[in-house]
Amino acid sequence: MPRRPADHTRGRAAVLASLTVTALVATGHPAGAAPADADPMNQAFEQAAAEYGVPRDLLAAVGYGETHLDGHAGRPSQDNGFGVMHLVSNPVNHSLEKAAELTGESTADLREDTEANILGGAAVLRSHADALGLDPAARADIDAWYPAVARYSGTEGSVAALYADTVYTFLAQGLRATVTGGEQITVTSRPVSPEKGPLAKADITAKSQDYPAALWVAANSANFATGRTATVDKVVIHVTQGSYAGTISWFQNATSKVSSHYVVRSSDGQITQMVRDKDTAYHAKSANASSLGIEHEGFVDDPSWFTDTMYRSSAALTSYLCDQHGIPKDRSHIIGHSEAPGNDHTDPGANWNWTYYMQLVGGGSGSGADGLSFTSYTAQKTGSTGPQVKAAQTLLNQQGYDAGTEDGIFGARTESAVRAFQTARGLDSDGTVGPQTWTALLSAGTTPTLVTGASGEPVKRLQRALTAALGRTVAVDGAFGANTDKAVRDYQSTRKLSVDGSAGPNTWAALQSGR
Repeated sequence: MPRRPADHTRGRAAVLASLTVTALVATGHPAGAAPADADPMNQAFEQAAAEYGVPRDLLAAVGYGETHLDGHAGRPSQDNGFGVMHLVSNPVNHSLEKAAELTGESTADLREDTEANILGGAAVLRSHADALGLDPAARADIDAWYPAVARYSGTEGSVAALYADTVYTFLAQGLRATVTGGEQITVTSRPVSPEKGPLAKADITAKSQDYPAALWVAANSANFATGRTATVDKVVIHVTQGSYAGTISWFQNATSKVSSHYVVRSSDGQITQMVRDKDTAYHAKSANASSLGIEHEGFVDDPSWFTDTMYRSSAALTSYLCDQHGIPKDRSHIIGHSEAPGNDHTDPGANWNWTYYMQLVGGGSGSGADGLSFTSYTAQKTGSTGPQVKAAQTLLNQQGYDAGTEDGIFGARTESAVRAFQTARGLDSDGTVGPQTWTALLSAGTTPTLVTGASGEPVKRLQRALTAALGRTVAVDGAFGANTDKAVRDYQSTRKLSVDGSAGPNTWAALQSGR
């Protein structure tokens, strides 16, 4: 839905109208002047970053993680958060009021005006940095901001770490988002090593007893009922109207009086269970006693949240739950929140692809090949065409390097993006996607330690990168088995790394440097 314009012209608009968009150290973008009416959100991020000494890319990544940079016309999220930066006003989080105190902006402007909201988010982040004692040198290091980002979540412990990890995932992977008016907001990928401090021990490690692939974080006992009064015969699909970590936090808040059994993250399909299957979550009114609820990170009016990875992860969960509880895999028993009797909600909304989802639940392959996995990766340069050029363009765009239209044609814009990526990674900037650039490009992102038995998208990313680095096919199936173990060991041996078969920090660092 289009945003409602600000009700009045604000004094700072004159400053932004004359602002030259500069390349801050954090962005990696070339400097260049912008017309007064061009790229207003980019200018707002630059201005707020400069005013409060917050790295621009960090600020943008926080906003993207919260809202995909959509202010939703001032409408609140599930936990009463507002605007691009999700400034919150609820019983446990008062970042909206804090932003008003720090900036002098009214809460009305902070809720509804994107420029003010971004400035408020920067002010709150800086206040957390100051409280943590980050001096100017530390503030210049994007990795030092991790504890401040965790505090921005308004939560503590493992959920705060989960929130900050998500933000640093976007910094590691890069992002490119198109916002209202067609403006593009980019964050270029980079290696990250966040300084977690005490939160290093706060990672969520508990596993679900009901669904082995899920994490476990208990909802507040005020938000669900122990036991069931009816037989479970349906799965209800929800959309959170908020972020993954924010939703988990809200279900832990005793004042919310809501919960669901599972929450699914958009970016990578990670699942957290919050209420046991045997207990009654408060998610669908009259259907609570007879259903299992699955919340999906995002907003009903923004299809960008409904990623293929989310669909696949959620569908695997739903299929498993149906098998465990004897629920038929059809649309009479797998329903949306809006379809539950007596409900007034609209989720998951018109943007949810029920046809695709049900195909996945039933075991269909869906969209087929991912467009990134090949038995070998050949050099691509200006004049090259074909699916591997398209794959390179897709990866570059995903990581914030503007390769233009993903059309499989290696032109000047793609070459420029390749050179920018190579420069950022310390590679020879020759504009050709050869073995080293392929390896760095395919491995870019987070660096989880992977060992035999691991599975999922990070394993696929590792398998693709090893295929490029070793020059031989490593099957991309997302399962870390004997063949992947051998490939990791071969790579470690040839790169003079410790040969342990584990894809840990040193192995990822070598891959991401193109070795």
